[in-house]
Amino acid sequence: MLVAISLFAGYYYNQKNKSGKSGYDGRKVLYYVDPMNPGFKSDKPGVAPCGMPMEPVYADGGTAGKDAENLLASMSTGSVRISPEKQQMIGVRTEMVERKPTMHTLRILGRVASDENRLFRINTSTEVWIRKVYPPTTGSIVRKDEPLLAYYSPNFLTAAQAYLYALDTVDRLKSAKQDTPEQLSVTNAQVRLAVESLQNLGVSDLQIEELAKSRKISDAVIVRSPTDGFLLSRTATQGQWAAIGTELYLIADLSRIWIFADLYENEARYLRPGIKVKVTYTQLEKTFEAKVSGVLPFFDPASRTLRVRLEAVNPGYILRPGMFVDVELPVKFSPAIVLPADAVLDSGLKKTVFVDRGNGFFEQRTVETGWRREGQVEIIKGLTPGEKIVVSGNFFLDSESKLKAAATGIRGKVSRDSICGMDVDEVRAKAMGMISEYRGKTYYFCSDDCKQKFDKNPSLYLKKTGGSKGPRDTTGMKDMQALDAATMIHNDPICGMDVDEKSARASGRISEYQGKTYFFCADSCKQQFDKEPERYIDKKVEGGGNKAHPTTSAPPHD
Repeated sequence: MLVAISLFAGYYYNQKNKSGKSGYDGRKVLYYVDPMNPGFKSDKPGVAPCGMPMEPVYADGGTAGKDAENLLASMSTGSVRISPEKQQMIGVRTEMVERKPTMHTLRILGRVASDENRLFRINTSTEVWIRKVYPPTTGSIVRKDEPLLAYYSPNFLTAAQAYLYALDTVDRLKSAKQDTPEQLSVTNAQVRLAVESLQNLGVSDLQIEELAKSRKISDAVIVRSPTDGFLLSRTATQGQWAAIGTELYLIADLSRIWIFADLYENEARYLRPGIKVKVTYTQLEKTFEAKVSGVLPFFDPASRTLRVRLEAVNPGYILRPGMFVDVELPVKFSPAIVLPADAVLDSGLKKTVFVDRGNGFFEQRTVETGWRREGQVEIIKGLTPGEKIVVSGNFFLDSESKLKAAATGIRGKVSRDSICGMDVDEVRAKAMGMISEYRGKTYYFCSDDCKQKFDKNPSLYLKKTGGSKGPRDTTGMKDMQALDAATMIHNDPICGMDVDEKSARASGRISEYQGKTYFFCADSCKQQFDKEPERYIDKKVEGGGNKAHPTTSAPPHD
């Protein structure tokens, strides 16, 4: 019985010890870390100082120890670490950031109008009595020389008699063979004067020719259409007495039309004179091609838009004045960083994305955006090509970040402790006196121990954090040259962050190129450099002014 009990106790102890060093999936656990501060390690599971469960670090992968601490210290506040299992569960999907040209179709509403150069108004030049009105009414298609109305005017009889007398004089001179050049010039001038008098009364050329052939004066003048077109309005009625200057008909030649499109001021620059656009009349599913006029657009103060004029051919008079059409203009933008709109979290006060830093770390980064259209948004500042950003599941990452902040009691604005890398509530740190002023800037700490370490040598810890929270403090560089040489600080040629040489060598984040050594803050920067080293070396030479190890003679970094 004693032997059996001893064997059972040994087996139980071994199983317990094995379960304490292995995860639920059988992988070997090296140690446990605080999810909010990977620098805090423990051999046993439990509750971390931040109040959250300790996370295991496995022997077969994952960021551990000093690497995790350095990586977290280089990231902004609000960053989180998500295990691969949890990433798969919440549907995290990432994409590579690229700078590429984009195409956009600018869609605007257009209104059809008549071409002012093809409008014909029929007015009375004398007092007339309208005896007859022909069938064409408003909206009718009329042909050239088609009769519109007939009117009587005493002035027409006088002008017609003068015209016939001038013609008879020409005939008499020709028949008597007395048509000397001087006489013919006088009689021809009389004929032209009589013709102009008739034209001024609205007599058409066709009726003047008929009058010359028949030599009989009609008791009415027939007004005919001057062109093929669309009858926009008719005010003439039978038996009407019209005064001088009365508009009787308005005819528009619709073989060519104008289209007015209202654009915002920032969009009007894409419509340059001569550019061809696509015009669609959706009711009949007809498509036309229009050209931007050379006339400057005029500004409408009521709608605060610019009205641009387009010119188009209108076969079959399909488009009529007052109709609405869709105008499409393909616009090509210069290369830029463009992301799906869902990848950017917009709180109103700031816009953020989550950058995948590898090994389950996701950095929350503030960005500046430009145009937003068709489900895409332009990134002006905050990202560089080659980085990986979260395009799906970022809402859950944001929730995780806020939950971790709430677990640590953070309610207000967040800052990063320059010593341990933990997130600190600025209001609480200020109330507890755990703040320090250095070179006009305020730094916040999670404990008195961190504050005391910072106060002893603030320059050392600021250089290690890389100054990611703002512009780098360049004052007093002469006093810090000795410190830089001792700590062996280098600039990452990709992101420009400060890198500790010892840490970079220990983690293997170094590259040799043309006999020179380059150091990187992350594996992604190293991989990006190894693909195209010449590209980033050229950028560094243009920028200049880096700190490099004296023995490597590295080229200046930007």
